[in-house]
Amino acid sequence: MKRRLPPLNPLRAFEATARNRSLTKAALELSVTHGAVSHQIKALEAALGVSLFRREGRQLDLTEHGAELLPSVSSAFDEIAAATTRMTRPATSGSLSVSCVPALLSLWLIPRLTDFTARFPQVRLSVHAGNDAGQIQNPDIDIAILYGDGSWPDCWVRLWTRLNLFPVVSPSLLNTHPVRSVRDIAKHTILHADDGMEWRTWLTAADALDLERGPHHFMSDARLAMEAALVGHGVALGDSLTVAGMLKRGQLVAPLNLAVPASHSFFLACRNDVRAAPIVEMFITWLTEQIEEPDARVEPHLVARRALRKSAGSRTGKSPANAKRVRQTARKRT
Repeated sequence: MKRRLPPLNPLRAFEATARNRSLTKAALELSVTHGAVSHQIKALEAALGVSLFRREGRQLDLTEHGAELLPSVSSAFDEIAAATTRMTRPATSGSLSVSCVPALLSLWLIPRLTDFTARFPQVRLSVHAGNDAGQIQNPDIDIAILYGDGSWPDCWVRLWTRLNLFPVVSPSLLNTHPVRSVRDIAKHTILHADDGMEWRTWLTAADALDLERGPHHFMSDARLAMEAALVGHGVALGDSLTVAGMLKRGQLVAPLNLAVPASHSFFLACRNDVRAAPIVEMFITWLTEQIEEPDARVEPHLVARRALRKSAGSRTGKSPANAKRVRQTARKRT
């Protein structure tokens, strides 16, 4: 049976206008004039014998017929784009462009790229630091690793991992200004990479929201806060993923046995058409495998115990008996 299909160009104009809710934005996306988009939509309406849009002031809304048509048209264009991408983007060779949260990129992803390169030597990575959800629709970005709530429209989104937050400090600062209880944080400079919400969340869980705090330093991203903590500038909030390496190497320690869930999580996101590309699927699979590795993250209470043992040994001249007494005292405090 012969298919009865509307002309392709008017369908493209309709889909772009409906998705953007704007003739002007659709024209920019399709690289044509405003008038050309309007003409194509009128041609489609004439071919179908229905109205697809209605104007109410400056608002452009879909009619009932337009709302019924849009999902099928969008799905069809996504399928066409995905099939084209699969043909032109092989799984284990070519270029892949990734946008990633700066702290996660520097402290977690880059140390693991040796494994990626060994397994996929023909893939040329282009890595960009950022946490802008607008990068999802950037044609120069294939996949984004973002920190947020995941509520980004018109794209493919998957929860990658949740996080716990806990204070971290350098061993040198801990030796000179111990943090044996939550109240000891008042003696330190607070380092934060947001408006203070994450610290308020942690202090609320610690029943210390009324804590009289010292100086605060704001860093534009969590990576800088970790670096400031690393050189002894103060106490930062680390998380179970990005500071895992520094904690395991002993560069930072988590002195208090209290972690709270972060308000946001890490998500993987990309354009719907790019999601079907084998090279993108391969990278998503690799990221999923990496996050499931035993050394991918760290449990803060285990780090706290190791820190207490180290601190006990240094304060007692590494005497086993004295170290044991210190550990017993520490357990009573926690």
